[in-house]
Amino acid sequence: MWRVDNVQRYFTNTGGDPAKAELLLMPRVKDGLKNKVSERTVHEVVSGQRDALMTDLTREVNALALKEFGIKVVDVRVKRVDFPTSTSESIYNRMRTEREREAREHRSQGTEIAETIKAEADREQRVLLAEAYRKAETLRGEGDALATSISAKAFGKDAEFYKFYRSLQAYRASFSKPTDVMVLKSDSEFLRHMKGPGN
Repeated sequence: MWRVDNVQRYFTNTGGDPAKAELLLMPRVKDGLKNKVSERTVHEVVSGQRDALMTDLTREVNALALKEFGIKVVDVRVKRVDFPTSTSESIYNRMRTEREREAREHRSQGTEIAETIKAEADREQRVLLAEAYRKAETLRGEGDALATSISAKAFGKDAEFYKFYRSLQAYRASFSKPTDVMVLKSDSEFLRHMKGPGN
């Protein structure tokens, strides 16, 4: 923001044209702003020392404008800070690198968690299978014991029938294939139940 302070100097240098005055004034403002910004960090420009920067810039530009154009600069404000292309690219690259680093870190953490879950699932699977096998063996043993007990009680009622039944099982096991051959004496105890009654 500015106003005319010295009419003669203003008309002599600008011809009374506000647009020409703006064109003559803006390079001084930009140069002054560059000088002020170069003395500070980006953080100071954007937030910390912005008011002080604007006050100093207004004072310095006002001194030049009064002397050269007869214009009094009332106030200077920065609407937007643009970085040079090379600086912008550097900033974007740094931001991109930081995001990629964070992405790698998150992926690494995800992989670690996945491996932990998989290891825990594998361990639980082994425990469950072992427990199931133990229970199966226990039940099988109990079933075999019960079957043996029932068989013993049943065959204990008729010992001769039990011997006959056991012989039939032995015959079946011995001649399970058509090619099985066994050479025995005719009076072998193994063949006793294959003979007729009384033999």
